[in-house]
Amino acid sequence: MESYIQTLGIRAKDASRLCAKLGTKEKNRGLLAVAGELCARSTYLLEENEKDLRAAEEKGVKQSLIDRLRLTEQRIRDMAEGLKQVAALEDPIGEVLSMKNRPNGLRIGKRRVPLGVVGIIYESRPNVTADAFGLCFKTGNAVILRGGSDAIHSNLAITEVIRAGLKKENLPQDAILLVEDTSRATVGEMMKLHDYIDVLIPRGGAGLIANVVENSTVPVIETGTGNCHIFVDASADIDRAADIIENAKTQRMGVCNACESLVIHEVAAKEALPLIAERLRARQVEIRGDERARAIVPEILPASEEDWGTEYLDAVISVKIVDSAEEAIAHINRYNTGHSESILTKDYDNALKFLDEVDAAAVYVNASTRFTDGFEFGFGAEIGISTQKLHARGPMGLEALTSTKYMIFGNGQIRE
Repeated sequence: MESYIQTLGIRAKDASRLCAKLGTKEKNRGLLAVAGELCARSTYLLEENEKDLRAAEEKGVKQSLIDRLRLTEQRIRDMAEGLKQVAALEDPIGEVLSMKNRPNGLRIGKRRVPLGVVGIIYESRPNVTADAFGLCFKTGNAVILRGGSDAIHSNLAITEVIRAGLKKENLPQDAILLVEDTSRATVGEMMKLHDYIDVLIPRGGAGLIANVVENSTVPVIETGTGNCHIFVDASADIDRAADIIENAKTQRMGVCNACESLVIHEVAAKEALPLIAERLRARQVEIRGDERARAIVPEILPASEEDWGTEYLDAVISVKIVDSAEEAIAHINRYNTGHSESILTKDYDNALKFLDEVDAAAVYVNASTRFTDGFEFGFGAEIGISTQKLHARGPMGLEALTSTKYMIFGNGQIRE
């Protein structure tokens, strides 16, 4: 007898074959219909989201994580706008990547095709439900979503609205399926569903990601945690640095591209650190630093070795003073998670050195790390931010959700 998850897998596999046949106009029509439905039913979505927010507050969840869970009218409009942007993007499916003639007369080409069924296991953020659907649908994939129990009312409502939009356009509603059972057992079962799920993408904390990477028999695209650094070089514009760091840390604290660690050149530290500390303390951010940082700003709390590698997702940041760009790069490469790193500098050579030598999916010069995002990169949305180096890296847009197929044209060739 089929289990609940196996039944979802069968439905998704069937839907994926229908989605793969859809033309660009049909897919875009579906995306625009869903975008309209999200806006039209925003009151319903906010009412269901409020149930999740109340439950989180009753459990004492920290505010930065409640913010990740929260829907607002603007965030719903952003979800809809993301779908509209995805609809406006060029459809990668069917793109011929190469075509060449072999000496025996065979013509061998390669083109983009859907992955099939994409499984996503994620926590907290209900906007992921709409983003994941949009990118998967545009690329002719079906998606099985397993969100956390903390967002179950929000995810159920968003999925219901998406399916209603697809139904209006006579498009396959099973292009999106939500796992309504949020027990841990369903995660374990999804990780073994290799007969039906073609790729599994975990989005969430380090524990979730490690569990999926270590235990899944389905191929995994690893999205990583974000211990993101900003290095204030000796030549940095101090006022601009304070603006960038305040934005990178406090604009939203519970997200993976928020700055968690500062590295400051000792030449800039005496002027820069007091200003930066003042700006961060005004936003109630706790600062933990090494002895050199505390000598400049005594209010800074002592940092432990653990602090250098921690993704806080909270109003906490670490500070390390270094003597050179080389030392900064070495520190960052030791403790970063391969997500997003930034250098603030006027030194062209140091900027290039940082770009060349820092090992991360996104490396910035004189900008906030908060831009590592599919929407900001012009992808319309993202399926996640990959910190691995195979197939996809950084914000994953449409191309990351495709595979390739070889096409071989002959006229009777046989192999000798």
